[in-house]
Amino acid sequence: MLTKKQIQLLEFIQARMARDGVPPSFDEMKLALDLRSKSGIHRLVTALEERGFIRRLPHRARALEIVRLPETLSRGSGNFTPRVIEGDARPAQPLPRGALEVSVSAVDLPVMGRIAAGVPIEAISEVSHHIAVPGSMLAGKERHYALEVKGDSMIEAGINDGDVVVIREQDTAENGDIVVALVEGFEATLKRYRRKGGMIALEAANPAYETRVLPEDKVNVQGRLVGLIRSY
Repeated sequence: MLTKKQIQLLEFIQARMARDGVPPSFDEMKLALDLRSKSGIHRLVTALEERGFIRRLPHRARALEIVRLPETLSRGSGNFTPRVIEGDARPAQPLPRGALEVSVSAVDLPVMGRIAAGVPIEAISEVSHHIAVPGSMLAGKERHYALEVKGDSMIEAGINDGDVVVIREQDTAENGDIVVALVEGFEATLKRYRRKGGMIALEAANPAYETRVLPEDKVNVQGRLVGLIRSY
């Protein structure tokens, strides 16, 4: 049985991962639940982990995975699929009472090469190989593709060097979306998108990197982040 705060936190994490493909920070969780300190969030996260609803991925910044939902959330949200998929196999754990097991159908996506989470690199458009991703991670009939992340500029958004990001192909974005942006027609980068009048800000999630602000005609959105695959 989960407490009201535990359910609220699980629902917030689920909503943010569905929107951004990555989990929220502890500061964002603290603000969302109106708590005074991050220690309360640590206790809630630990309780959810002990009950088998989430998993903390070791040695990774902001790396949380929702592995199952209680029935109260699952009924209202439809079929749920974890947004972070691990590359290793773990022994099956018994489901806690009141939880639903997740079933996933896999779809092969083309991996189009590497994308810079750091200084932009030359855009890559050739398929290097294919990778299996959960079908429910893909929305409708839109085209999707995958890219391997190079660099650490998005680490505080839970995106690490070597991760594979799943991208829905589109040429528009909302403020706050994490996108693949083509800069001046030949450099591709993975950043958070912000429009400021006629300028586009490409924000890193690492204080070591500066935000790049460019005229809108110098930036073309190539797709939006919808999922993340991590291998060990």
